[in-house]
Amino acid sequence: FSCEWAAAHFGFHPPRSRLAYALQAGKGGTRAILAAVQAHIITYLLFTRETECTHLERLCQLGRREQGQALAAALAETLWAAGGGGRAVVCLITAPVTTMPREGYRANSFTERIRLFEFAEKAAAQEFISDHINCFKGEGSHGVILFLYSLLFSRTPER
Repeated sequence: FSCEWAAAHFGFHPPRSRLAYALQAGKGGTRAILAAVQAHIITYLLFTRETECTHLERLCQLGRREQGQALAAALAETLWAAGGGGRAVVCLITAPVTTMPREGYRANSFTERIRLFEFAEKAAAQEFISDHINCFKGEGSHGVILFLYSLLFSRTPER
């Protein structure tokens, strides 16, 4: 992955601002993934989340906690759909490991540290993502790459 991809994460505009619902997108290839997740965030905020605000007010009244909840719901929904409605796999980075890559592969100190968490219920996947949301939205988290891996493992190589 390029430096641009490695730096990409799911970062929102400031809470309680006109764009509190919107993900910040840099240049390049990560924009497509961010746009797809953004669509699920808006759908969640307008049609799923329970609140007393009107539809448009819902988008601008988000605090930091609500932003994280919306992101967790959007990621879980997308992974669940990729898994055919029967599973979701979430990839997170673990502590450094000291294994040597197999012949023909090159170590990148990222892929070797990925750990898979598989879920058979969408609600359990969403709760897990919510508990680990900073792994996707924190600077330096490689959040977009982790989500891309999660999509691939949820979908499975066969599908």
